[in-house]
Amino acid sequence: MRSFTADRRLFLKALLFATGALAATGAGMRRARALAGKRVIVVGAGVAGLSAARALKNQGAEVVVLEAKPRIGGRLFTDFTLGPPFEVGAGWIHGPTPDNPVVALAEAVGAKTLVTDDGNLVIFNADGEALPDEEVAEIDEKMTGLAEKLDEALETNDTRSVRAAIEAIAPGALKDPDIAWAVSAFWEFSKGAPIEDLSALYFLADKAFPAADVVVTTGYDKILGPVADGLDIRLSKPVSNIAYGDDGVEVTAAGETFEGDYVVCSAPLGILKAGKITFAPALPGAYAQNIAKLGFGSVTKIAFEFTEPFWDTEVQYFGIETERKGRWNYWLNYRTFAPQNIILGLSVGDYAPVADRMSDEEMKADALDVLRGVWGDEVGEPARMLATHWSTDPETLGAYAYPTPGSRPNQFDDLADPVAGRLFLCGEHTIFDCAGTVHGAWMTGLRAAELVAEEAE
Repeated sequence: MRSFTADRRLFLKALLFATGALAATGAGMRRARALAGKRVIVVGAGVAGLSAARALKNQGAEVVVLEAKPRIGGRLFTDFTLGPPFEVGAGWIHGPTPDNPVVALAEAVGAKTLVTDDGNLVIFNADGEALPDEEVAEIDEKMTGLAEKLDEALETNDTRSVRAAIEAIAPGALKDPDIAWAVSAFWEFSKGAPIEDLSALYFLADKAFPAADVVVTTGYDKILGPVADGLDIRLSKPVSNIAYGDDGVEVTAAGETFEGDYVVCSAPLGILKAGKITFAPALPGAYAQNIAKLGFGSVTKIAFEFTEPFWDTEVQYFGIETERKGRWNYWLNYRTFAPQNIILGLSVGDYAPVADRMSDEEMKADALDVLRGVWGDEVGEPARMLATHWSTDPETLGAYAYPTPGSRPNQFDDLADPVAGRLFLCGEHTIFDCAGTVHGAWMTGLRAAELVAEEAE
């Protein structure tokens, strides 16, 4: 993954557009005139949809937002049932530099954050024994070396998966339980995808802001409050059809028809892949092909609250080398930032959809079995629990997009090109460099709003 600093001029332009400050400039006044009297239908009240809606409204458009769920936020949603925030979807601000637009959103609501220390980690082997510090350090060195080998060996147009490339370039590497765990806990987790279906050529080719990731200890989804304030948001309105043409657009949602001049569609890639929204006319062939080719995976979370901790409360992360790859192999200790005895487990790769299909009780038993493989009878019954099921969630059908073997970065970015000057797609799946991130989703919403304004001028 490459680090980058966003183009400052474009970033400031987008920020002004989002806040409405651009309206005072010559360009802003032209856009306000162009958008005055224009009606835009925005599909989805997640991060991308809300950023587009706010920017369009600030530039004079009449905006209606249609959201399938009975709440806003989409894949950014915080549950406070256990006391401290349980991030059902996005959990980190990735790279909280001044150029990351999510930082400004967090600061606007007085959010408190904590840098997560990836180095504060204890890894347990399949026998439940903690690995010595020197072996943990070796894992990091081995992973760095493996990534370098892949980078050196792969050439343009390589269509192998990560697994296939590793098996060819570093035979036997995945038989090392340390490497097998790290590949899953780090690479599969970061991409929300199994290494069997992840592009070896592009899985580390996106970009990142150069700063340590943070969690929002006061709740991530609060950043959307000011963004959504004053917007016309219609909840529980799943969109089933989008018609577009020379005369404008018609969007059908929950039996109602909404007419407008333009439509911004921020529906998750999983919804587009499943054909849950039909388009009239059908999307051009290149768009349909890109939607079909890109991957959309899942990450499953389970949080347990216990009366007493059985784990070392000073350790932030625990890794567990499970026999089944991706099965509850990474755990976050809430005691490093909250007083409650909560530990949060993750299932990733091809095990995430397996876990998603479990009932909460089945998932509970499955995750506790992994914990008891390390801590034995010290692991009692949790007082409370929360769990996610993103791949079976009917309004999302997954967590975030990833590059599949044979896919190309432009297949993400090309989805953002306007369709017939009326339809504009946005969301984290339409920006390769920032796919799978909140800041990526936010940026694509602003980009869609800018494209609408340009079309209207």
